[in-house]
Amino acid sequence: MAEKRDFYEVLGVERSATKDQIKDSYRKLAMKYHPDRNKAPEAEEKFKEVSEAYAVLSDDQKRQQYDTLGHAGFDQRYTQEDIFRGADFSDIFRDIGGGFSDIFRMFFGGGFGGGGFGGFGERVNRGQDLLYDLNITLEEAAKGAQKEIEIPRTERCDVCGGSGAAPGTQPKTCPQCNGAGRIQHMRRSAFGTFVQVAPCSQCRGKGKIVESPCKDCKGSGLVNRRRKITVNIPVGIDEGYQLRLRSEGSMAGNGGESGDLYVLVHIIPHEEFVRDGDDLHYVQIIGYPQAALGTEVEVPTLDGPTKVKIQPGTQVGDIMKLKGKGMPRFRGYGKGDLLVQVGIAVPEKLTAKQRELLQELAKEFGEEVKPKRHKFMF
Repeated sequence: MAEKRDFYEVLGVERSATKDQIKDSYRKLAMKYHPDRNKAPEAEEKFKEVSEAYAVLSDDQKRQQYDTLGHAGFDQRYTQEDIFRGADFSDIFRDIGGGFSDIFRMFFGGGFGGGGFGGFGERVNRGQDLLYDLNITLEEAAKGAQKEIEIPRTERCDVCGGSGAAPGTQPKTCPQCNGAGRIQHMRRSAFGTFVQVAPCSQCRGKGKIVESPCKDCKGSGLVNRRRKITVNIPVGIDEGYQLRLRSEGSMAGNGGESGDLYVLVHIIPHEEFVRDGDDLHYVQIIGYPQAALGTEVEVPTLDGPTKVKIQPGTQVGDIMKLKGKGMPRFRGYGKGDLLVQVGIAVPEKLTAKQRELLQELAKEFGEEVKPKRHKFMF
C-alpha cells in the first residue's frame, strides 16, 4: 500500500478503545478478509493490514509509542518482524487451527521469536528479548559514543555444553516425537482439514530427554550470567530511540537462536540547552544597558564558546540564530541551529546612587518607553 492508514481507522475503533473492543473488531475483519473465505484481489492485502494494526494496538508498549510517534516515528523504531513478535492471535483463531499460521508465514516470511504468533502453528525455539534503559548526555548524543553496559541474561552452560546432560552422559532421543519436538494432529473444521502442530508433551518440545541432568544448569542447558556489552551510540541520536543488538539477548535451550537486546536511549536534561529536534535553544541574560547600547557576549555551544554581537536596542525575547551550531542530523547530513534568546536581568536590590540615576533616566525617557508583547520559546 502506498501510504499506511491510521491503525485505529483500519480497525474501525476509537483511539480510546479497550483491548476487548480492539480484539472484537479485529476478529470480525480477519474473518471477513481471510483469503480462504474471500477471493477478492484485495483481500490478502486487507488481511495483512488489519493484522498489523491489531499486532500494534493489542500491545500496550507498542500502542503507547504509536500514539506518541505516529506512523513515521513508529516505523523507524520497529521492523515488521518486531511488530509481530509476541503478538497473541491464539485466542482469535483457536477454532481455525494451523491454517492461519500458513497465511502469516506467506505474508511475513516465516515464524517469529517467542513462539511465533502467540502459540498456534509451528513454534520457533528462540531466546527472550531483553530491554535496557541507557542514559546518555547531550554531548554524547551530539558526538556519538561507546557505552559499556552490563546485562543479566541466560547463556549456554559451559559444564555440559548446553546439552543439559551430566558430563559423560548424553540426552536420548524422545520416543514419542522421534526427536522432532512436536506432534502433529489432524483436525476437521467448517473450513476444511487442518494439521495442528503442538509441542511434544513428553520432552516438552526439546526432542531429547535428559536422564542424568547436569548439576550446574539442572538439565536446562542454560545458566544465568551478567555480561558486559559495548553499545555504539550513533551521532545525533534522539530521546526515546531504540537500538537493536541482534542475538545479544538471552540464549535459548536445545540449540535455538538467541533473542535480541533492545537499548532504549534517554537523553539527560542539559543544564544550558533545550533540544528541539535538531535545534538547540539557549537563553542569554544581559543587563539593560547592554541591551540598549549593544555589546558582545560569549555564549556556549557544543563545540565550545563563541562570541555573539548584541545589537543596540535589542528587546527581551529577541532570538539570534547561530546556523550549524545545533545537533547533528541523525543518519543525515549537516546540523541544526542554536537559537539564542535574549533575557534582561533586573537588579533585585539598588544602591541609593543607582536608584537616583534610574529615576532620572525614567524622567528622561518619559513616554518614549512603552511596554511591548514578546513571544517566548519557554
